[in-house]
Amino acid sequence: MPQQINFCNGCGAKVIKNRLTMRNLFEDFAYRYLNYDNQFLRTFLHLFTKPEEVIGSYINGTRKKYVNVISYFAIAITLSGFQIYFQNKFYPELVDMSSFARSGDEKAMEGYMNFMQEFQSIVFMLIVPFYALLSKLTFYNIKKYNFTEHLVLNMYTAAHFSILSSIIIVSCLAIGVQFSTASVVMLVLQVFYTAYVFKRILSLSLKRILWKTILFILLLSCVFFAIIIMGFLSMLLVKGLT
Repeated sequence: MPQQINFCNGCGAKVIKNRLTMRNLFEDFAYRYLNYDNQFLRTFLHLFTKPEEVIGSYINGTRKKYVNVISYFAIAITLSGFQIYFQNKFYPELVDMSSFARSGDEKAMEGYMNFMQEFQSIVFMLIVPFYALLSKLTFYNIKKYNFTEHLVLNMYTAAHFSILSSIIIVSCLAIGVQFSTASVVMLVLQVFYTAYVFKRILSLSLKRILWKTILFILLLSCVFFAIIIMGFLSMLLVKGLT
């Protein structure tokens, strides 16, 4: 009987120790990421309310108050990876995009989705310099920032919206919203958020940022059409050689 009591006492101590460990982990997480004085939470909130301060302070060399652009970008890529794992693991039926493909193109759509998910971090890293080049061309008559500074601006903007997108898409999937629907909504919101950031940081009027947004979309569309045409011609060339 004494041995049994000792064993139970040992179990109780172990349970208490495990609870303390979990509490310490939660408190550490809350301290690092959830309190307002924390760099991450401050950066996340201020990229909504005053993005010009977050981005401008980094460009001007003041880099202690907010998360630096590389770290913030890395956080966005990490959360995006968690989002892909979550949606494929728990809601594969809501992520199915085959219904949007024409008859016979289901495999092509599936291959595209698999490619984007597998190499999403690489695609994310490559597309930001491309956006920076387009934004530099779009605001060619505004000499406030050079290409490198446009790169920082676009990295912060893309990373922030990617974090927000991961949170919203996971929440939408959890309540049964199709991935395609959530993605289209987020794409529209991304256009508005990016325009908002450029308006704030470049001190543009509403009329001017609307015109610049349209110009950016036109440039982006031209590039995408050029890529599609080049891909189609390359496919014809490969088929002709074989």
